[in-house]
Amino acid sequence: MSGERVERRLAAILAVDVAGYSRLMGEDEEGTLAALRAVRRELGDPKITEHRGRIVKTTGDGLLVEFASVVDAVRCAVEVQREMVARNAAVPAARRIEFRMGVNVGDIIIEDGDIFGDGVNIAARLEALAEPGGICISAAAHEQVRDKLDFSFEDMGDNRSRTSLGRCGRTALWSVRRLSQSALPLLPQRNPRFPKSRRLRCCRSRT
Repeated sequence: MSGERVERRLAAILAVDVAGYSRLMGEDEEGTLAALRAVRRELGDPKITEHRGRIVKTTGDGLLVEFASVVDAVRCAVEVQREMVARNAAVPAARRIEFRMGVNVGDIIIEDGDIFGDGVNIAARLEALAEPGGICISAAAHEQVRDKLDFSFEDMGDNRSRTSLGRCGRTALWSVRRLSQSALPLLPQRNPRFPKSRRLRCCRSRT
C-alpha cells in the first residue's frame, strides 16, 4: 500500500445528456455540433458560472458538473431547461436540442480534476430516467431544496426499477411546473391539464 490519502468531499453533481443525440448526428452532423456549441457558449456555460459550478468533463453528448451547493445545482438545471424551451420554440420538433438532467448530492472522490464514486454514478442513473427536457433528483437533493426554491415538486407516481437505478432503489416521480417560457418565479401551481411539453420532470429516490 502506498499510503496515499484519497481526496474526498461532499458535492452536488449535475449530469447532463442530449436526448436523441445519435439520431440528431445521423441526420445533420455539422448542424447538430454547431447547435450544441451555441447552446454551451450562449446558455450552458454562463449559467454554470453564474451558479458557481465547475465543469468536470464533457463528452460528445454529455456534461458532468460539480457544485458546492445543491440549491445552485438544481436552480442551474431548471434555468437551463426553461431557457431551452424558449430556444426551441421556433425549431422543428425533430431538430430540437433537448437535455436530460440528473442531480444528486453525495460523497465524491477527486483525482486529477475528475470526480468518481457513488455520488457521481447515481447522478448519471437519474439523468437516464429523465424525459427530454426533464430533471431527476435524488432524495438527498430533494431534502435540501424543497423549501428553498420557488418551484414545487409534484408526485408523479412510483418507479421501482432497481436495474436502472442501482443503489438508488425505489423512486417516486415528480414534476416541476411553470406558467410560461419566461414566467418568474416558478409558481407551485397544480393543473392536471398543464401541457406535457411545458413540464420539467423530476424523480426523488426514497433510499
